[in-house]
Amino acid sequence: MNSSAIAVSGLRKAYGDKAVLDGIDFDVPAGTVFSLLGPNGAGKTTTVNILTTLLRADAGTAHVAGHDVVTQTRQVRAAIGVTGQFAAVDDLLTGRENLRMMADLKRVPSGDKLVSGLLERFELADSADKMAATYSGGMRRKLDLAMTLVGAPSIIFLDEPTTGLDPRSRRTMWGIVRELLAEGTTIFLTTQYLDEADQLADRIAVLDQGRLVAQGTAEELKRQVPGTHVRLRFAEPAHLDLAARVLDGATRDEQDLTLRVPSDGESRSLRALLDRLDEHQLNAQEFSVHTPDLDDVFLALTGRPSTEAVAE
Repeated sequence: MNSSAIAVSGLRKAYGDKAVLDGIDFDVPAGTVFSLLGPNGAGKTTTVNILTTLLRADAGTAHVAGHDVVTQTRQVRAAIGVTGQFAAVDDLLTGRENLRMMADLKRVPSGDKLVSGLLERFELADSADKMAATYSGGMRRKLDLAMTLVGAPSIIFLDEPTTGLDPRSRRTMWGIVRELLAEGTTIFLTTQYLDEADQLADRIAVLDQGRLVAQGTAEELKRQVPGTHVRLRFAEPAHLDLAARVLDGATRDEQDLTLRVPSDGESRSLRALLDRLDEHQLNAQEFSVHTPDLDDVFLALTGRPSTEAVAE
């Protein structure tokens, strides 16, 4: 295998006559964050379960850390860490005991030192000796991710890791993901939050009805969707009227004295637009470029709003 941390080709999975995955292909370079987006039932969790050896595909191949997920399950499991939508912690143990148990299971040397370090890193040291049953949702999610890091996996699967967390806890988790990325860890992320994918992912794939309908960086996906425009605000209605006549395709807002002019957002196009205003001695008080966000992309690609992009 090459430098791909995850390589998927022709992956198919059906339940009866319903195809959950219908021949998907993607590649995740080592040391990057790859985000899989999709509406409810699109096949996100099925994909994660196949890649983490919990489920066998009907057809196609998948390699994780250079190992075949069907014939080399032990090697795959040794290389990965997995945290799901619901924290898999033992409520009858303390935070420290949960981590210590994981260190013992993975036969990690210097387990106590590792456990103490993880408790500090995840801001759990003050609650380390309290029962996990007393932890808030954010604390439980952080403990779950800390347990995932025991054994230093090279690839981590995060399936909806911040669902239900408050904004502060989400930001803390984002910071931890960025730290892991800086250390060379590969992250496979499914999320219902498009801003999360926008913030964290190097590449995004949109899965809909078992097929990948788009792949690329966040910016590449945004450029696929019409809607990029320049917004101009004028001081006087007469200036707005004249600008509307000389700028092709412009739509106006009389109340705000603004024009919305379709554009690709590139510098050459912007220069031509400003030159056109100068030719008619027009001056815009405000000038801004607006591009579609991932919500627009999601709606355009799937026909559903992003609020439906929840886990299966």
